[in-house]
Amino acid sequence: MDIAILLYDRFTALDAIGPYEVLSRLPGARVAFVAEAAGPVATDTGVLTVLAERPYADVPAPDVVVVPGGPGDVAARAGGGALEWLRTAHATSTWTTSVCTGSLILGAAGLLDGVDATTHWLAMDVLAGYGARPTAERVVERGRIVTAAGVSAGIDMGLTLAGRIAGDAVAQGIQLMIEYDPQPPYDAGSPAKAPAPVVEFLRARSRHTAAEPAA
Repeated sequence: MDIAILLYDRFTALDAIGPYEVLSRLPGARVAFVAEAAGPVATDTGVLTVLAERPYADVPAPDVVVVPGGPGDVAARAGGGALEWLRTAHATSTWTTSVCTGSLILGAAGLLDGVDATTHWLAMDVLAGYGARPTAERVVERGRIVTAAGVSAGIDMGLTLAGRIAGDAVAQGIQLMIEYDPQPPYDAGSPAKAPAPVVEFLRARSRHTAAEPAA
């Protein structure tokens, strides 16, 4: 089973590495990080890089596609190789998935028109602009398209997909092996739970960032 995780400049590391930690443990899994060209790809921190082992052209028909989000999604969904590869890969994939604003890239590729999907809570309006039906669920399965909410939800998506591919027992074993047993110190992981001033601060910061001219 070939699993391709798309990388692009300024993706969010956990969006890709969370699903990787889960899906790489599936029996028979062959995981490749793919990008426009093989080589190091910078994450959104500007410090950490991840090695893309293969270019898109080398992985035209993976069984599973994973698209992470990150601030670099704006450039990735503007057109070019990533969208072309996604359209081709999705034509034959068993599962096409995304984490966080990776669903915006799926939308830009034309894969979410009329499809229930999720994304980071700050990007729901953008998702709707691609014809998707935004939902606040943490993981959304619609046929062979599976989308996850922001960043940490990629682990949940990976486990959900592992269960569909290999069965509940295998997925539970992977969950135990990675000791995924969240017990956060704060109950502020969604806008419905976080204190209102915190939510508004992040909304305001997001609006400010979106208004800044491109570098």
